[in-house]
Amino acid sequence: MTLTAVDWTVILAYFALSLIVGVVFSGRAGASPTEYFLSGRAIPWWLAGTSMVATTFAADTPLVVTGLTVKYGIAGNWLWWSFVMSGMLTVVFYARLWRRAGVMTDAEFTELRYAGRPAAFLRGFRACYLALAVNSIIIGWVTAAMAKILGLTLGVDRWQAIVVLFLLTGFYSTLAGLWGVVVTDFFQFLLAMTGCVVLAGFALGAVGGRDGLLAALHARFPDDAPLRVLPGLDSPWMPALTFFVYLAVHWWASWYPGAEPGGGGYVAQRIFAARDERHALLAALWFNIAHYALRPWPWILVALASMVLYPGLADPEVGYVRVMVDHLPPFWRGFLLAAFFAAYMSTISTQLNWGGSYLVNDVYRRFWAPARSEAHYAGVGRLATLVMMAVSGVVTLHIGTVEGAWKFLLALGAGTGLVYLLRWYWWRINAWSEVSAMAAALVFSLGAQWGLGLSSDDLHGYPKLLLLTTAATTAVWLAVTYLTPAEPAETLRAFAARVRAGGPGWRAVAPDTADAQGLGAGLLLWALGCAVVYLGLFGIGWLILGLPLRGVAALGAAAALTWYLVVATRPPAGAEGRVV
Repeated sequence: MTLTAVDWTVILAYFALSLIVGVVFSGRAGASPTEYFLSGRAIPWWLAGTSMVATTFAADTPLVVTGLTVKYGIAGNWLWWSFVMSGMLTVVFYARLWRRAGVMTDAEFTELRYAGRPAAFLRGFRACYLALAVNSIIIGWVTAAMAKILGLTLGVDRWQAIVVLFLLTGFYSTLAGLWGVVVTDFFQFLLAMTGCVVLAGFALGAVGGRDGLLAALHARFPDDAPLRVLPGLDSPWMPALTFFVYLAVHWWASWYPGAEPGGGGYVAQRIFAARDERHALLAALWFNIAHYALRPWPWILVALASMVLYPGLADPEVGYVRVMVDHLPPFWRGFLLAAFFAAYMSTISTQLNWGGSYLVNDVYRRFWAPARSEAHYAGVGRLATLVMMAVSGVVTLHIGTVEGAWKFLLALGAGTGLVYLLRWYWWRINAWSEVSAMAAALVFSLGAQWGLGLSSDDLHGYPKLLLLTTAATTAVWLAVTYLTPAEPAETLRAFAARVRAGGPGWRAVAPDTADAQGLGAGLLLWALGCAVVYLGLFGIGWLILGLPLRGVAALGAAAALTWYLVVATRPPAGAEGRVV
């Protein structure tokens, strides 16, 4: 792809803006770990929620959505659309609980919920596992996707691309802390979404507009299977078992970054950094609406256009970049390349900051150097960022397809989700429940893939792999839970009094710590929240695919339910607490 002086000006202007933000917030970030990793717990909901969305919108996301759509039709996106149900659990039930916990990381939470050496071991193990293993896989696949984009657009070698990307993002991330990350996330998200919408417009123009696209796809696929949002029971594009597993098991059983059952990871980090419980809940709500309903369709349109323009690509993920290279005029080429840089940097900066919080707060400060100055820990956080970059660089070289990396990580976390949901609401869960769930998921998942030949990257093998791993892992952690002692009563009562989750699962040890909102009312709000997102998602899709009346009706219903959800989740006057 040939870039003009105008294109390079746009790209350089983006990097200049990112650098300015980093410099502005660098002094504040170095004051303490709370400032560096949590922005002093002062982020408003709209900024925290947008930062969550920007983090999930990485350079890999348009590529993997293109691959899913080309191979499995629009319905292939249920691989991640099913996580709406998990995300809404976080909105209604868990966002306020996380904020009440008042911790810096979800690994630190383990020593609030559990006691003794098992809790300390779990905290350190989970911190290292997430910061070094899981985080490296995420950074690796995002960097591999961006390297693929740079290779196709600028002809840059994979090694060169990885080194340049890490140097740029590492410098910016270590400089500014979370304040710099979330502020630039806001602008990066706007830039990235604008670029994707513009590309979708040029892609439609290349295939004769919407009518030309639909006619070309119908000519190739008379049953219109690629255009179906809900697959038929006999669809060769999406087997019935796979679709069933996505809707019935996938969303609560698997741990996946950005869609953790019960919240966690960088979503929890933004919740910890929110001003109070109300801002935490609204941030999670805005994140789920923007993430699932607003973002997907520009990518899907480009994917469908690539099916017409480049049929039979060996790697369907590159179809997105081919449309960009072949059909964007000057200025917009530079704009979209800057948008990809923005998407990449927003994700990597979060992963580095989030991973650094584990290494500093849950390993270095907890076990090695517990009595140093706050500025010292902030400095160690910058060093931890460099360590994670080095580990991630090695992992990047071994990443194949982005979709395959997604599914591999989903399979590794299969069966652990139920523990993360129940630990807030059932007193009998103990530290060994979590340890055994993580270990069993790893063993059973790898055993099923290597021993039984079930592939996480196969549409027919993946649901069997997920069901087998989930069933075996659940059996293991339940057995371990009942074979090991419960946590001390004083630890359980202190935790229940602090987070006030309530429900029948705490009656045996803390019957007087119920939350103001009952579980029944919460489940109703959860169902309404899921309806909001799916109505918004389908409504936008129907408008784009030429069904305006159906689309307008769905969007109107989504808007009305959103208003009700915001009002219904408002705390009573004087009930809002601020935990720091």
